[in-house]
Amino acid sequence: MAKKQKVKTPLLYKLLGPAMAIPAGIVVKKLADTTWEKVRGYPPPKNPTAPGVSWPDALAWAAVSGALYAAGRLVAAAGAATVYEKITGSLPPGVNADSAA
Repeated sequence: MAKKQKVKTPLLYKLLGPAMAIPAGIVVKKLADTTWEKVRGYPPPKNPTAPGVSWPDALAWAAVSGALYAAGRLVAAAGAATVYEKITGSLPPGVNADSAA
C-alpha cells in the first residue's frame, strides 16, 4: 500500500478559515437564540445540563443549535474555499472539484 503524502495547507487558506468561521459563528449564535426565543417564548438554556432545565428543552436546544452549527460550518468552509479560489485561481488543497455528486 502506498504511503499517502501530506498536503501542506497554504497560509492564505489557513487565514481564510477563521476569517469566515468567526462571523458565521456569531450569526449562527444570534439566529439560534432568536429562533428559540420566538418559538418557545423564553431565552434558550445557557447550560442545558443545569438542574432547572427540562429534558425536552435540553434536547430541543441540542438539536437546534447542533443543526445551525453544522450549517454554519458548511457555509464558512464553502466561503473560504470560494474566496481562496477567486484569489489564487485554483481550489484549495484537499478540495476536489470531482467530489461533487
